[in-house]
Amino acid sequence: MDHLPDELKDQIKAVMKASWKLNAKEGMEEMFTLNHLGLPPTLTRCLATTNIIDSPNGGVRRRTRRVSRLKNVNMVLRWAVSAFLSAEKNFRKIMGYKDLWTLEAILGRLTVTGIDK
Repeated sequence: MDHLPDELKDQIKAVMKASWKLNAKEGMEEMFTLNHLGLPPTLTRCLATTNIIDSPNGGVRRRTRRVSRLKNVNMVLRWAVSAFLSAEKNFRKIMGYKDLWTLEAILGRLTVTGIDK
């Protein structure tokens, strides 16, 4: 959205919001897997974004951006692990965390029935 002209932002945002409410059969089934699973809205809203991935990676980036003389792979791993552990202190519970059991149950059912293959 940040790269769009100001006059198009509201229109595109409305279209994008509407598209997430479409049935998975409307196209791009990979994008609508969460809708197809029938998860609770709070959990769907959280898992439909990349924030869960972007936030920790951003924390690591902030903590390691000035590191420039990494001598070997072990040093890189130590810095990465240390940065993730430091970023972890700022983590909050995801919205819908109380409904994670439904995701586990749905995914378990899909695996047992062989749908995941």
